[in-house]
Amino acid sequence: MRNFLIGAGALLVFALLIISVILVRTFTYGPDGSDNIAKVPLPEAPAIDVDRAAQHLAEAMQFKTITLLAGDPRPGQEGPWLDLHDWLVQTYPAAHEVMTREVVPGGLTLLYTWQGSDPDLDPLLLMAHQDVVPVNIGTEKDWTGKPFSGEIIDGYIYGRGAIDDKGSLVAIMEALEALARNDFTPQRTIHLLFGHDEEVSGSGAEAAVALLASRGVRPVMALDEGALIIDKSPLTSKPMAFIGIAEKGYMSVEVTALGLGGHSSTPPRDSAAVRLSRAVVALDENQLPTDFSKPPVSDLFQTAAPDLPFQTRMALANLWLFGGQVEKQMASSPSANAMIRTTTAPTMLQGSAKENVLAQRATAVVNFRIHPNDTAESVLAHIESVTRDIPGIEIRPLTDGIDSASAPKVSPTDNRQYAVLASVASDISDGAPVAPFLVLGATDARYATAITDNVYRFAPMVMKAEDLAGFHGTNERISVENMGQLVKGYSQIILAMDTP
Repeated sequence: MRNFLIGAGALLVFALLIISVILVRTFTYGPDGSDNIAKVPLPEAPAIDVDRAAQHLAEAMQFKTITLLAGDPRPGQEGPWLDLHDWLVQTYPAAHEVMTREVVPGGLTLLYTWQGSDPDLDPLLLMAHQDVVPVNIGTEKDWTGKPFSGEIIDGYIYGRGAIDDKGSLVAIMEALEALARNDFTPQRTIHLLFGHDEEVSGSGAEAAVALLASRGVRPVMALDEGALIIDKSPLTSKPMAFIGIAEKGYMSVEVTALGLGGHSSTPPRDSAAVRLSRAVVALDENQLPTDFSKPPVSDLFQTAAPDLPFQTRMALANLWLFGGQVEKQMASSPSANAMIRTTTAPTMLQGSAKENVLAQRATAVVNFRIHPNDTAESVLAHIESVTRDIPGIEIRPLTDGIDSASAPKVSPTDNRQYAVLASVASDISDGAPVAPFLVLGATDARYATAITDNVYRFAPMVMKAEDLAGFHGTNERISVENMGQLVKGYSQIILAMDTP
């Protein structure tokens, strides 16, 4: 009996110790206090005519700069891009007076330069893109405002490009026009890079970055689209600002299964189609691993911690115990799952050309959005490992340049560049938490990592969660108020970054 009591007492002490560790970690889990938010004083932006900025965006939307395939616009279809270029010159005369403009060879990407007074300062690079995605056929009637008319209805500007990405392009030009009219002279050179084909390949931005690299340009910061302030965040149900410090890589892989062909009346038990099916199922059931310990995911959770429910905060603070449950819960949501791992998406399947003929070759294209924790090489190794025991399987990457398929390097959060963006975000959102973020899609910013380590993806505006559906969807829109905030935010970023 005495031994039993001793054993029970030891178990109780151990249980209390575990509970104490869990609670201490939970209550101390959160921002580490090392951020630079609000430590950068924000300069006053020049006077902004919000209604004029909204009208200019409405006009820019009317140019149907739609890209569908790599190589767009095709020869003879450049009209909307050329018209947009002319419109920029006519609409922003003061900005064009102080800047030089060049069309990057091989496309319609624009590269602007406002020469600074101090050549020893690394330049600032601001990015946006001219092209937009098409509207799904048959959905035009579902729009409140026609998608290419730039209608302003009840305080919102409707149309393709409102938030992806003519809103930012016009806001940047509005900011520079206002600064030029106010006799601002930058110390730090300012470059603008407006890609022409971001929605299909980004070849214009890639060529522009290569041109800057050939000139020895090393920006102090590159800023592009990708993240913003959300009211209310799905993570906390409260306003929260996100600054993209990384984005996913992109690789498609063709998985081919070989087998005996012949007539479907005498099929083998292990045909090419069956082998391919086994491979696809194996890849789906054996996802790439997660790692919650690295930024931006680790920083995102810590920043959100004070506004999370106690149970969620406890689980995130004690991943050593609850990691499996957290992963299972996040994996059940497509967007959350994409934040924590490289995703696996079978997209195209092909087999026999006729219903009574056995395929000798069955193929599937599987698209991987590569997390910064992984590389293209590690993803290929994973595919080979998962399909190794299936006979007749061949693996072939379809993406050109395996090295470029990996995710770009994660940008730092302990520098002045991030502090400026975080200060602007905090000011816009009335002090909402500002968190590093992983951008799930591809942006032109990925090319800028070739010339600077400080690449960020952030537009200084606030959007409601329901309006995010407008990205590539129906009723893409931005409020007139938000358009004014965009112009103000870009102005403050330019002015704050002009101070060495």
